[in-house]
Amino acid sequence: MTQEKAQQGSPFERVAEKDYGYSTKQVDVFLSRARATFNGTGADDTIVTSHLVRRTVFEPQKGGYNAREVDGALDRLEDVFAQRERDALIETEGEDAWLQQVGRLSAILRGRLHRDAGERFRRPSRSNAPSYNTEDVDALCDRLIEYFEQDVALSVDVVRRVSFRQAHGQDGYEESQVDAFLDRIVELMASID
Repeated sequence: MTQEKAQQGSPFERVAEKDYGYSTKQVDVFLSRARATFNGTGADDTIVTSHLVRRTVFEPQKGGYNAREVDGALDRLEDVFAQRERDALIETEGEDAWLQQVGRLSAILRGRLHRDAGERFRRPSRSNAPSYNTEDVDALCDRLIEYFEQDVALSVDVVRRVSFRQAHGQDGYEESQVDAFLDRIVELMASID
């Protein structure tokens, strides 16, 4: 059961005191930075980008902010920053520059998507390392091909929230490589949607 936004000015519901949510301090500091960037009042060394939003993680805290609410807000924030970044690039360098950037990234990503199933990503070097189920990852890759090449609808949120069954070692794909690839897919989808 979640608590109400009991603390005045609290942007998110908190989880019960015995449950874990996101660190309220870390979330508040990050959102303050994002707000300053959005308003153009942030310092150069604290600028928030869509990439930074996507890569931000918060430590767990008992009684912290509801993770689902924070994640949803971060998804919307990432989309806003991606749109602004795209608009800024188009304004300063023209639409052709943006299209070239999208084209280069798309070509790189599609190259990996078109590898044979079971061969799209490397296998972990350690036999006992956790890895992602190859069938699950390949199924998402097939959906991404349909999205990029056949105009089949696919929400960027599906990619953001995807989860794969666990595998072990050589039975699956290396998690860090798949995660990095999916980050770039989200970046591309957010910039073109």
